[in-house]
Parts: sequence; C-alpha cells; structure tokens
Amino acid sequence: MTDFLDEKRKEIDARLKELRPLVDEYSRLEKAAEALAGVGSESAQRPSRRRASNGRKRSPGTGRRGRPPGSGKRARQAEELVNARPGITIPELAAAMDIQANYLYRVMPTLENEGKISKQGKGWHPGANAPEPSDSAAELSANASPTEA
Repeated sequence: MTDFLDEKRKEIDARLKELRPLVDEYSRLEKAAEALAGVGSESAQRPSRRRASNGRKRSPGTGRRGRPPGSGKRARQAEELVNARPGITIPELAAAMDIQANYLYRVMPTLENEGKISKQGKGWHPGANAPEPSDSAAELSANASPTEA
C-alpha cells in the first residue's frame, strides 16, 4: 500500500510541475487583459453623453418603489390589535382581520424592528414605541372570537 501511495504522490508532483508554467501564463494573460480593457476601443475614445437635467436633484434613496414596509393599513390594523390584546398570536390576528396568516408573518417582524411591537413566546405584545389602543382596535378585538391556544 505504501508503494502505491508513493507512486501516486510522485505522479501528482510530476503533473503539478508540468502544469505550473501554464498556470503562470494564464495569470500573466489575465493581468494583461485587465490592463488593456477599454484602452483603444471606440467606446473609450468617445465622449460620454449626459442627459439633460430638468433642474431637480434625484434623491439617492434605496431604489425601492412604493411605500415603506410596515406602513400600510394592515400593519396599522395589526399594531392596534396587538395593543388592544397583548399576547395575541398571528393566527388570532389573521382571524380577527379576516386575512391570511402568511401575510402577517411578513408584516409583524417589520413592526417589531420598528419597536412598535415585541414578540414574547408565541404572542405579540406592545413595544416600547407603542401608542395607546384606539377605539377601532377595541371594536375589532370585541368582534373577534378568542381562539383556544
């Protein structure tokens, strides 16, 4: 077995020595290609055209469209229900709001990150930044039947 391993090591070493010059050449060619990229090409010699500005500056923003996450009607409604019924679970919220629970699994962590609510065990509780419960949340809470946990 030792002879076999020694033979394989020698074969590998020989092959590495054989391939080393090719690897070195590849590296040199790669560096040369990077150095020549854009030099002497038509696009590099042409001046770039700038679009005419309408005078307004663009805000850098994040490139995202639409409203910020957690700022919609359902997020506010979920927050109000959590404030009215501390310890409420997502399935209970979904039943009270008459929506699918999977939507709330996306909304609730955003509200938690904003400090509006917090998760304790399986239930959601008002966070440090939570406002007092409103009348509409109390109505929703009263209309929803509590489910057994």
